[in-house]
Amino acid sequence: MFNSILKQCTLSCTKQIGVPLQFRCLSLSSASFKDNKDLENNTNEGWLKKLLVRRIEPTKEQHSRMLSDKEVIYELQTHNVRPDSTDNYMKNYEQVVQLCQKIPNLKYELIGSWSVRVGDLDQYVHLWKHQGGYAEIDKTNAILVQNKEYTKLRNQCGQFLRSRHLQYLLAFSFWPSIELKSGSNIYEIRSYSLKPGTMIEWGNNWARAINHRRSNDEPFAGFFSQVGRLYNVHHFWCYKNLEVRTQTREAAWMSPGWDECVAYTVPLIKEMQSKILHPTPFSPTQ
Repeated sequence: MFNSILKQCTLSCTKQIGVPLQFRCLSLSSASFKDNKDLENNTNEGWLKKLLVRRIEPTKEQHSRMLSDKEVIYELQTHNVRPDSTDNYMKNYEQVVQLCQKIPNLKYELIGSWSVRVGDLDQYVHLWKHQGGYAEIDKTNAILVQNKEYTKLRNQCGQFLRSRHLQYLLAFSFWPSIELKSGSNIYEIRSYSLKPGTMIEWGNNWARAINHRRSNDEPFAGFFSQVGRLYNVHHFWCYKNLEVRTQTREAAWMSPGWDECVAYTVPLIKEMQSKILHPTPFSPTQ
């Protein structure tokens, strides 16, 4: 009877949120059944309860303040480029980067610049860093708007684009600090659209989960959105190549406790996607 109920509950959860097949076959590790007597006595620590999203207690503190330092804000630019204009776009954007490096008192730093190789093709992703919170972003925007060369380059860039999107992000405090990479690497950005009100729950689980993903120096950055599409999470991972990525991800599933972290976070997700990125020649991180 219990196995029948468990199967129906699992299929219902996975069908509702549309997760991939590999997440539907979670192993029931021994850690999930620490005390068989609890199950027999119908206590509230059974596996069925662990499949459900736990209630977040009310708080008078902003969730973003609990998860991050709001003095450092990141800007994620996503540009969809016309297929016949990628070369012109690259030249234009490199000029924008060089100009921003020359403008005095501009606390606006490019962290990474990538082209999408698997996922939305003819798409470019740029990650900028603002020091000083939203007040500094206001100053930066005012300086750039008054710069004629920047305005000219921005107008030229528009000729090469199909669409673009911008988000302001905060970095999760439990992720390792961003360190620029050298050599030859690929990056993966895994983006999650969460159910409203579940960001703290996500942070609670990933504060543990990140410890299972520190091998090969793979974590690059982890963010959640503040302006733009809300309840978005972006995890950036760095690998030497696709084969190393496969080996590293398989190793995580061998780490005791990783399957539970996945089981806790899957019910929080409305949608997820993965993209493989290659650094542009002018990207500070390679």
